[in-house]
Amino acid sequence: MGKFRSYLFLAFRSAWNRRFTLFLVVLSISLSTVLLVGIERLKGQARAGFVGAISGTDLVVGARGSSIQLILYAVYHLGGATNNMSWESAMMIKNNPLVSWTIPFSMGDSHRGYPVVATSEDFFIHFRYRSGSSLKLRAGREFSDIFEVVLGSEVAARLKYSVGNEIVLSHGATGTGPLHSDKPFVVVGILEPTASPIDRSLYINLESMEAIHVDWRGGAPIRGFQVSAENVRKFDLSPKVITAMLVGLENRRQVFALQREIQEYRGEALSAVMPGVALDQLWGLMGNWERVLMVVSLLVTFTGLAGLMSTILAGLGERRRELAILRSTGASPLDITIIMSLEGLMLTLSGIVLGVIILVGLILAASPYLLNNYGFYLSLGPPTKMEWLIMGGIAVLGLLTSLLPAIRAYFLSLSDGLAPTT
Repeated sequence: MGKFRSYLFLAFRSAWNRRFTLFLVVLSISLSTVLLVGIERLKGQARAGFVGAISGTDLVVGARGSSIQLILYAVYHLGGATNNMSWESAMMIKNNPLVSWTIPFSMGDSHRGYPVVATSEDFFIHFRYRSGSSLKLRAGREFSDIFEVVLGSEVAARLKYSVGNEIVLSHGATGTGPLHSDKPFVVVGILEPTASPIDRSLYINLESMEAIHVDWRGGAPIRGFQVSAENVRKFDLSPKVITAMLVGLENRRQVFALQREIQEYRGEALSAVMPGVALDQLWGLMGNWERVLMVVSLLVTFTGLAGLMSTILAGLGERRRELAILRSTGASPLDITIIMSLEGLMLTLSGIVLGVIILVGLILAASPYLLNNYGFYLSLGPPTKMEWLIMGGIAVLGLLTSLLPAIRAYFLSLSDGLAPTT
C-alpha cells in the first residue's frame, strides 16, 4: 500500500509540474464527459417527459383506428381523430363497474395555433402526469361555466395572457379557421408548468364546445342563423360526441378484461389502448436521433483521449532525464510504467470530475429556463446506472490510452539507463 501511495505521489507531482499543458487535456476530457453524460441525461429526461405526459391512466379510448394515432391526439393533442365516439358510448364506459373515473376530451378548435380541449371538471381531479403529479393552478380557478377557459402555462407565457383577459377561439386545429368572435371566452385560470402537452393547450368545458358550435353545421356557420352568447343557454348543450376518453380502473389487474370488453362492444367500433405500451412504441419510432448524438459524442471523447495520449507521448522526450533519475533511485521499468499509467488515469478522472461539475452547473442554470419557456423538465438527481457506466467507460479508455506512452517510457528507461540522450 505504501508503494502504491508513492506511485500516486510521483504521478501527481509529475503532472503538477506540467499542469498548464495538461489542463487543456483535462478540459478536453471534461467536455467529452459533459457531452456523453449530458446527452444520456437529456435522453432519459426526454423519455421520462414523453412517457410522463400521462400517468395513472389505464386506458385511452377512442374511435377504432391506429393506437399510436389515438395516443397522439388524445395525449399530445397532435393531428386529428379520423372519427369521434358517441357520448352514449362514453357513458357506457363510465358506468362500467370496473371503472373508477373517466376524463372525456373533445378537440378540434384552436387559439393562435394552440389546441383547445373541451373536458369536464374530472380533468382537474383525476389527471396525473410525471409519476402521479396532479394539476395545480398558478393563478385563478378552474372553469365552472361556459365561456370560461383555463390556460396551460406556455400559452399564457407566450401570448402574455393573465386572468381576466378575453380571448376568441378559432374553428379548426390550424388556428387559421373562422373565428368564433361572437362568443368570446374569459381566462379564469392558468396552470402551473407541467413539462407536458398540458402547457401548450387551452381547456374549456364540454358544454362550451357545444355552445360555440350551436349555430354551425358541417364545419361551417349556418347561413342566416346566429345565436348570441346570451341566448345560447336556451339550447341543449349536452355533448353528442367526444374525441377520446381517459379511463382509470378500480383494479388495474382488470385492464385486459375491460380492454377486450370495449373493443368487442357492438354498439360502436372503439379502440382501447394501454398508454404505456403505445408510448413505448411511439418512442421507438423517434429513437434515431439518440444514436446520432451518441456517435458524435463518442467521436469527441475519442478525440479528447487521443489528445491525452499525444500530449504524454510528446512530453516523453523532455522527461527522459526524469525517467533516468527515477531509475537511478531504484525504480524498475515496471515501476515507471505504472507511474505513467497512473498519471494518465489521474488526468482522465480529473476530467470526468470537472465534467460532472460543469454539467451540474449547466443543469442548475438551465432547468428553470427550459421548464418555463419550453416546457422541458430537466432534473438534477443522482447519476443513473447508464451514466455511471459511461463515466466508468471513459476512465477505462483513459487508462488504456495512457498505456501506450507508459510502454514507450518502459523501453526508454531500459535503453537510456543513467545516460539519456538529449
